[in-house]
This record gives sequence, structure tokens and C-alpha cells, in this order.
Amino acid sequence: MRILKDILRMMRPHQWVKNLFIFPALIFSRHLMQPEYVLKSFAAFGLFCLISGAIYIFNDLMDYDEDRHHPTKRLRPIAAGRISKWLAWALFASFSIFGLVMSYFLNLGFGLIATFYFIINVLYSSYLKRIAIIDVLIVSIGFVIRAAAGGLVLSVEISPWLLVCTILLALFLVLAKRRHELTVLDERTRMLIELSLAVESPGKAFKYRRSLDDYSTYFLDQMIAVSTASTLMAYILYTLSDDAIHKFGGTKLVYTVPFVIYGIFRYLYLIHLKKEGGNPSRTMMNDIPLLANIVLWGISTVIILYVF
Repeated sequence: MRILKDILRMMRPHQWVKNLFIFPALIFSRHLMQPEYVLKSFAAFGLFCLISGAIYIFNDLMDYDEDRHHPTKRLRPIAAGRISKWLAWALFASFSIFGLVMSYFLNLGFGLIATFYFIINVLYSSYLKRIAIIDVLIVSIGFVIRAAAGGLVLSVEISPWLLVCTILLALFLVLAKRRHELTVLDERTRMLIELSLAVESPGKAFKYRRSLDDYSTYFLDQMIAVSTASTLMAYILYTLSDDAIHKFGGTKLVYTVPFVIYGIFRYLYLIHLKKEGGNPSRTMMNDIPLLANIVLWGISTVIILYVF
């Protein structure tokens, strides 16, 4: 039983919230009330959870040495030695092969984009996550791939606006996460120096993302400001675009803009004043006002698209 819990923990089920980006295509294509389309979307969600879980196992294998020196990551099953490397490699291969093969059975286009997602994430875990700016772009593209996969599995047209809004929102979340990581790194480094626990070098006591050396909180704040403004403007323009007017019979979607504004401002409040944002999935699920806002946005969007 313990080993099953460790296997599940390696696959990061709390991170599967990211795969919810598969569902906007179902909602905005107005197929939410059709069981066949709903089942396909849930099948796609499940396969992406399996594939992304396999990628997390691969990531832990690549970061084995660094995780063993990390204050919290050293408790992960592989770094702690509760799961052997050979078993982790076997699980990674099994989950990856099964997930990708089933993706092609579900839909050819979906299988191809799932394969692309798998490849770029393997490259990310192997090397690309150590390159500043490229690292945040790769993670953000992962969200776009999820959104596109949601459309491909249903064989519906994917709105360019959906992809633009997705990558901008993803950039905002990823940059906020990097800022939190850098803030935590600075605080712990100072603590180590004050307590004289890092006699040789602070970097030898705790190892973090190498790309963080190329970031500063000021630089990240500038990029967060740009992505925040861009996300808001892209969503507002989408609600007023000819594409939205043609598909939804008017500009009523603009009434959901206040929820988007509050959601972004609330998240900025959490990362700047509450020092959160290190795990976007947990932040969204644990902050009641933010979670309520997301639910209200979803309900209002469904009402506008399907009732009015």
C-alpha cells in the first residue's frame, strides 16, 4: 500500500489541475450538453494526466542528485530512496507508452499533439529548464498544447483567441511561480549565512533551478506586469471580437470580464502580499475567494453561451 501511495505521489496528482485546460474547447464549442463530446474530453483529460504523470517521474529521475540536497524535494519517493531508480524507469516507460498509444486510438490529431507534448517535456526536464526565459516559455506552451488537444480530440475548430489567452495566462502563472522560487531562495540563503550553515558556499547547501541565477525579482516583476496587461487585453478583445459575436450571437461574453480582472488581481495580491504562488494549482484550490471567482466565471460563461 505504501509503494502505491509513493507511485501516485511521484505522478503529482495535485498538478493534474493544469489538464483542465483541455475543457475550454468543449465549453466554447458549445458541445457541453452532448455526452459523446463530454466523454471524449474526459478521456483526453485522463490520458494527459497519465502522460504528465510519467513526465513528472522522468523529471524526478533527472533531478535525483539535486533533489537529495533540497530542503523539501529530498522527501520525494525517488530522492528519499523509497522508490528505486529501475522501478521508476519502468513506470515511466509503461505509463508513457500506454498513454501515447491510447491517445492515437482516441484520435489521430490528439495522438500527434500528445506526442509533441511528451517530447518537449522530456527535452524540458533534460536540459531546457536550465535556460532562462526558454524555461517559462516551454511550460506556457504546455498549456497551449492542452487547450489545442481539447479541440483536436473533438475535431472542432480551435479559436486563435483561445490559444493566445491561454499562453498569456500561463506565462503569468509561470512567471509568478519563478518569482516565488527566487524569493524563497534569497530568504533561505540569508538564513544560511546568518546561521553559518553554509560554510563553503550557500549553493552547496541548497540546490535550486540553475536558470534562477539569470533572474531577479525586478526582472520577473516587469515580465509579470507585461503578461498581466496582455492577458486582460486579449480576453477583453476576444469577448468583443467578430469571432465571438459570430459564434455566440453578441457581445454578452464581455460580462465575464470582471471575474477575469478580479482573478488576476487576487493572484497578484497572493504572490506579493501573502508570499504564495510557488504552486499555482494549490494556490488556486486553497484560496477560497480565488476558487469561488473561478467557479462563478465558469457558471456565468456557461449561462451566457448556452442559455442566452
